[in-house]
Amino acid sequence: MTTMNALVCQEPKKLIWTIRDIPAPKENEALIKIKAVGICGTDIHAWGGNQPFFNYPRVLGHEICGEVVVLGKNIRTLHQGQQVAVIPYVACQQCPACLSGKTNCCEAISVIGVHQDGGFSEYLSVPVSNLLPADGIDPEAAALIEPFAISAHAVRRAAIQPADQLLVVGAGPIGLGAAAIAHADGAHVVMADTSPARREHVQHCLGVTALDPSAADFTDQLRAQFGGALAQKVIDATGNPQAMNNTVNLIRHGGVIVFVGLHKGELQIPDPEFHKKETTLMGSRNATEEDFAKVGRLMAEGKLNATMMLTHRYAFRELAEVYEPEVINNRGLIKGVIAF
Repeated sequence: MTTMNALVCQEPKKLIWTIRDIPAPKENEALIKIKAVGICGTDIHAWGGNQPFFNYPRVLGHEICGEVVVLGKNIRTLHQGQQVAVIPYVACQQCPACLSGKTNCCEAISVIGVHQDGGFSEYLSVPVSNLLPADGIDPEAAALIEPFAISAHAVRRAAIQPADQLLVVGAGPIGLGAAAIAHADGAHVVMADTSPARREHVQHCLGVTALDPSAADFTDQLRAQFGGALAQKVIDATGNPQAMNNTVNLIRHGGVIVFVGLHKGELQIPDPEFHKKETTLMGSRNATEEDFAKVGRLMAEGKLNATMMLTHRYAFRELAEVYEPEVINNRGLIKGVIAF
């Protein structure tokens, strides 16, 4: 077989099937046969035409698990038939960010499935340095290592320590991952989400308290969870400008806020409150190899699993037909995985 099926986002709101040649791996690459791909908010926003840093046409999909089928020359670190997870961030290794170890925010970063074609295809050729061995892990879980790694990076940015009092705003996949990882690290975690279904998911699948931030007494409820104080640290995973602006009102004096959710626009943070509290505010983008390694370790220890975020499954061969009604318009979707 020399050709493969690929699903291309030709332009906003238009997915088309194409037949492409199966790529031949270059010297430092491996050809993988795709086994499972997670559907990310990026894939949803790209379909809708409101994803920053994005161009069309594009094969979507950057949360990828595959099996090595062909190796490029002189590769000794992987073997044929090995299951791998893809680290989708291809960094230049030359800019100041890369040289300081922050490959996740490389000035010339190229993300598989965003800046170059991704996993909504049957095969993909990937640099070997961007493949993480994932033998013994269910393919669905291996595909979700990437979103968990983004969560792990946000937790690391917040410098979470045991007994820290953390509020995670937004019970989407990244928020759920951040809450689960911080909880595994020993933090006292509370989540906030306006969706009753998502709050129920949090309490059932993560075992942490979930509050409704739209409740009139939300701040009082939050203080009750943290011994009368506001949150010591806040991770916002909503990308919602109102929620992001409001985090300053939820943090105690001397606290830390991390924005891992991305808003395509400007924010208006209440500066007097921000300064009065001497708040530390930072962004969190993508993840590093250290974050991927931590997720792999927590999965092996049984502290992270796919059910913490996975709610829906789709067949690759049906994806074009179901993408709008069952992904885009599915209010109950938290995280979907495509099976091949």
